[in-house]
Amino acid sequence: MNPAELCFRTATDLAAAVRRREISAREVVTAHLEQIERANASVNAIVTLVADQALEEAAAADERLASGAEPGPLHGLPVAHKDLHDTAGIRTTYGSPLFADHVPGRDHLVVERLKSAGAITIGKTNVPELGMGSHTVNPVFGATRNPYDLSRSAGGSSGGAGAALACGMQPIADGSDTGGSLRNPASFNNVVGLRPSPGRVPSWPDKAPWGQLSVKGPMARTVADVALTLSVLAGPDPRSPLALETPGSAFTGGLDSDVRGLRVAWSPDLGGGVPVDPEVRDVVRGAVEVFAELGCEVEEACPDLSGADEAFLIQRAWQMELAYGPLLDEHRQHMSPDVVWNIEEGRKLTGPDLGRAQLLQAQLFHRVREFFRTYDLLLLPVNQVAPFDVELAHPASVDGIRMETYLDWMRSAYLITMTGCPALSVPAGFTPAGLPVGVQVVGPHRRDLSVLRAGYAFEQATLVGERRPAVALADGVRP
Repeated sequence: MNPAELCFRTATDLAAAVRRREISAREVVTAHLEQIERANASVNAIVTLVADQALEEAAAADERLASGAEPGPLHGLPVAHKDLHDTAGIRTTYGSPLFADHVPGRDHLVVERLKSAGAITIGKTNVPELGMGSHTVNPVFGATRNPYDLSRSAGGSSGGAGAALACGMQPIADGSDTGGSLRNPASFNNVVGLRPSPGRVPSWPDKAPWGQLSVKGPMARTVADVALTLSVLAGPDPRSPLALETPGSAFTGGLDSDVRGLRVAWSPDLGGGVPVDPEVRDVVRGAVEVFAELGCEVEEACPDLSGADEAFLIQRAWQMELAYGPLLDEHRQHMSPDVVWNIEEGRKLTGPDLGRAQLLQAQLFHRVREFFRTYDLLLLPVNQVAPFDVELAHPASVDGIRMETYLDWMRSAYLITMTGCPALSVPAGFTPAGLPVGVQVVGPHRRDLSVLRAGYAFEQATLVGERRPAVALADGVRP
């Protein structure tokens, strides 16, 4: 097989082939390193590469398998970790010049779990400065470009991960999501990203371990590969007080499911008040029609999301001040205006502000809980816009409505964050200009598997995710 073609095999197939010793871990890692050499200069997705270390680990993985050792579910698969996740002995910058030479002494929990499952670290993927926002650009490494149009954004904050997946540089990826950072880049890069239920994937170390705003989770090119990665990342850990007890093995079963008769609600604008560009609405409307063709009972409806906006902005600002306030005091001149603004917004908060956010979210939870007594799924736009100009800090307007801050254009994702529901971004189609658009599949509280099964049914019916960017293809590689 052409090495470049190997890089577009699914993680599920690759892992099985390595276990059967049809192909070696070293061959798999070598092929992906060659793909990085081929495509990364165009998109700037992987910003720290540890090729020699990865090849040594791959050789050791082959030796263990030859000796009869039981392989992990990700044995021999290369992974570049998000540059917000600490990697022991490997530079982790958080996209900030303040940490340009930072080398952690320990792995983040998600890195631990991927390694324990047999994955081989090949490097780090690009992020926005300190992970803030859904456009991947920072003063250390610059911008990550969209593989389908290099003049456009790859989204964020897991933008490097999304672009790397789209280009075949890695078969799976880890990421995190506060206001859409697993879903947004999945939509922009024609891949799959899951924001799991809070607690589904434990997090450590964590400055706010009782918080539920930010979650860690998987990305991949297929829903099955996202489920495979989730099966490794999920499960309890004593260092994470909110970790759910359900083991990761709950996600190793088949995703085939008869979706006929499912009651599916959809909204083009999250119930009104959220501007969405017409070309994005059109693609999402087409996705809704596919669910109807699959036998779902579809109607336009949306839970009352009032209060979600205010609750998110308060909790996010509080979280930013908690995480980065001390840096602002000492290094304001080395921080971008958006970062400074968000930290300072956190410093304005009062006790009653935080209490009001909790009350608003509690009321939202119960309204959404009641909504899902009537419906099994909710379909929405992931993003309000298609991938935008990479030179912009953020979209200036959406469907004629001015965006005042770098967060405003992300409301279609961050309002769903506040519900606490699992949400999946699945490739849904392309704009007339050839830019990817995803559909957001939202399920009831802690029904992550139901969301994955619905996304899988849609994916198999459309195969939109099989469309590859030209920048990632070598001569003789099938698109």
